[in-house]
Amino acid sequence: MYGLTAVVVLLASYAAGSIPFAYIIVKRVTGEDITAHGTGNVGSMNVRRTTGSWGWFVVAVLGDGLKGLVPVLLAKAAMGGFGVTWLVMPVGVSVGTGGYADLARWVLLVSQAAVLGCVVGHNYSVWMAFIEHRFSRTGKGLATGAGALLAYDWRYLLAALVIALLVIAITRYMLAGQVAAACALPVAALALRSPDWPFALLMGGLVYSAHHRRFVGLLQGREPRLYINDRMGPRG
Repeated sequence: MYGLTAVVVLLASYAAGSIPFAYIIVKRVTGEDITAHGTGNVGSMNVRRTTGSWGWFVVAVLGDGLKGLVPVLLAKAAMGGFGVTWLVMPVGVSVGTGGYADLARWVLLVSQAAVLGCVVGHNYSVWMAFIEHRFSRTGKGLATGAGALLAYDWRYLLAALVIALLVIAITRYMLAGQVAAACALPVAALALRSPDWPFALLMGGLVYSAHHRRFVGLLQGREPRLYINDRMGPRG
């Protein structure tokens, strides 16, 4: 039963994560296709590059964050049934706790299915496949992943944010901070001795893979510092 629940949650979270808020915002505000601008990604920073507005960037961040946050919270609520404390507790911490050990392991699995589903949905949106008539990578999973991690384990999100901001402040490369945030996930899990470190490694690898091509370009000197304007840097 719980295995089937995990599959249903995975598919439902994928559908939610696929909602292209960035595409919708840009289409309504400018009438243009966001994929024709900036990096070509359907993400919040590309909303800034396309519209030139930090306000719409914030709206896109909130939309993408919520489509990660809500599915994971709903998955925990449906599986947990232990009140508000269960919703805010890092999922990995609950594994092996008291008399709830068996249920906690299933909550872990279902919550991970929700996180994975919404991030993959954002990165490979089925709705954008219908709009663009092709299936390809559409995002990088940062804002959506952040929302999902906030519900799944806020400590991972905190570690990723701190590391990302430090790296950006030091290097002035946004891409370097994004890659550092991906790498911070498994490191944080190991430092916290969380039993779900393989999942943190998987999610970090998933986010890094979306940045790999441009990260290689950064190492080769092809990435601009603080890439926030349209046609300022490479696509990808």
